[in-house]
Amino acid sequence: MARSLQASLLRSEAGVAVAAVLVPAEFAPPASEIAGLELFHDVADLVAWRPSLVVECASHDAVRDFVPTLLRNGIDTIIVSTGSLADESLFDDLEVAAKVGRCRLTVVSGAIGGLDVLRSARSAGLSKVAYTGIKPPIAWAGTPAADRMDLASLLEPTVIFEGNARQAAQLYPKNANVTAAVALAGVGFDATSVALLADPGTATNGHRVEATGAFGSFSIELQNQPLPDNPKTSWLAALSIQEAIVRHFSSVVV
Repeated sequence: MARSLQASLLRSEAGVAVAAVLVPAEFAPPASEIAGLELFHDVADLVAWRPSLVVECASHDAVRDFVPTLLRNGIDTIIVSTGSLADESLFDDLEVAAKVGRCRLTVVSGAIGGLDVLRSARSAGLSKVAYTGIKPPIAWAGTPAADRMDLASLLEPTVIFEGNARQAAQLYPKNANVTAAVALAGVGFDATSVALLADPGTATNGHRVEATGAFGSFSIELQNQPLPDNPKTSWLAALSIQEAIVRHFSSVVV
């Protein structure tokens, strides 16, 4: 995703570019992949460099290990691994760190839309929020679903998970960031119902959100093309990061 973001920013006319990368030494990429970029292995060195904005697009562990330090030192940060916020202790730590550093933590919308409706309707009361994620079987490789069934032999859409958003984010951390985004915008992790499906008949990543409340009801459904290099991630998720960056530096936000 980081490579996709860098390439997309270079193609755009946003006037924003990736200037540095923070990667633990044991995961350092080849020099050819980071040519022209500052490379940091220690978050303290990145803090001393004083970036204008940091974008996390690595993992739940990266949020836990690096983002609190960035926030406490007054560095605005965007996180992509939204599912990490299912950890209530981490969520609280990040909120405190942002207040201490007088900076902002932004959570990207990822591969879903309609979150503005959920946020607006929440104040009047939401009685139900449900999320359904449908991806091709290959997108669920390396997840608990692969331990319970032969994904390659599926002949019809198959439910691989049913539960709430907190459980989904913890069990499927690399696939369920949309789940977390919906939960944060609406009724929270424990009250948001989730169903995840593997569908051999689709080549896209499907997302559906249904909500009911005092405002009325709504349903939104998206069919997203996956990133060419990562079928677990929707292309729209990568684009949402770019949009969050552009909005961060814009004088007028709509």
